[in-house]
Amino acid sequence: MRLTLHTDFALRVLIQVGLNDGALTKISDIAKSFDISKNHLMKVVNDLGQKGYLDTVRGRNGGIRLMRKPHDINVGQVVRDTEDALDVLGCLGQSGYCRIERVCVLRGVVRNATDAFLAVLDRYTLADLIKPRKSLSALLFAERLPTVEAI
Repeated sequence: MRLTLHTDFALRVLIQVGLNDGALTKISDIAKSFDISKNHLMKVVNDLGQKGYLDTVRGRNGGIRLMRKPHDINVGQVVRDTEDALDVLGCLGQSGYCRIERVCVLRGVVRNATDAFLAVLDRYTLADLIKPRKSLSALLFAERLPTVEAI
């Protein structure tokens, strides 16, 4: 299973905001921490705000913060909410796509694998992802991580 960059960035945003314990976080700070485009992050943050994960505060002193406690944010649900389609095979989402649909065992096997993948993610919350708080904070809140070119 491969997740989109949108979901990857959504999880990273939630991790960094979760480390701030309710203090406002600026999108530009998250962009610096992960060396991600600020414009792309704005789309991710907007999506997370619309889905009830983030509270967004506009203005010069604005920023974002979690709308829920980290232990109330389930990783599996975030993935479901941010992925457009979790269909690993093209035929999983479209009836009539496959000529052997009625007898296709592969379809059921892949669906079971996807369900198992999500079941593992369902066992984790944002609180679990931010447990190594000191180590994560040291990395994310450093002035800037070295880029790949600098290494």
